[in-house]
Amino acid sequence: MTARAQRALVLFSGGQDSATCVAWALAHFAHVETLGFDYGQRHRVELDCRLRLRDGLQAMAWAGRLGPDHLLTVDVLGQLGGSAMQQDVAIAMQQDGLPNTFVPGRNLLFFTLAAALAYRRGLQVLVGGMSETDYSGYPDCRDNTLKALQVALSLGIDRPLRLETPLMWRDKAQTWALAQELGGDALVELIRRESHTCYLGERGRLHAWGHGCGSCPACELRAQGWSQWLQAAR
Repeated sequence: MTARAQRALVLFSGGQDSATCVAWALAHFAHVETLGFDYGQRHRVELDCRLRLRDGLQAMAWAGRLGPDHLLTVDVLGQLGGSAMQQDVAIAMQQDGLPNTFVPGRNLLFFTLAAALAYRRGLQVLVGGMSETDYSGYPDCRDNTLKALQVALSLGIDRPLRLETPLMWRDKAQTWALAQELGGDALVELIRRESHTCYLGERGRLHAWGHGCGSCPACELRAQGWSQWLQAAR
């Protein structure tokens, strides 16, 4: 089966990165489904953004390729201990050098559940927006982690699964550039207005780069990437 004829499942949070990955998958695969997770995140508003983003993507050039959306509740992550992603605590660096927004095991669990769903749905490719160039350095976003996970998941369901991470070596400016390449100004504007990245769940003000508090690490990274992309595009 050629890559273009394959069927993909995108881990779709409603953020800038995963929205870009849905567009990337639609451009590369014949059929694309999306999967979101409600794990008690403070920025749960991102789950509402997913639906508006899907509607916008459906209206673009890939009509007919976007299949069903799936949403799973994964509240067990909260039972393992809280983080700044799930509790109202200040965002800070931990003694181990990782930010306290790190949720241990989150992406490992998400991909495991995605693999099980892919098995049931007859999907061959899992797509995630993880990036080793991201500021956080989350260990479950690193290339080696995901390569090892691809092997384990394929063995675990006894059929080949491919994990695609199109943003792995892209920074935020390059992610904006990819959106422009995939869907032009219409996709950039859809992602700018409708995606959600702010850790605090702030949707009030629409900045040049999108909605957000403007001061959390996720907002700062997104705003910086937007500025750098605009400068490079001039």
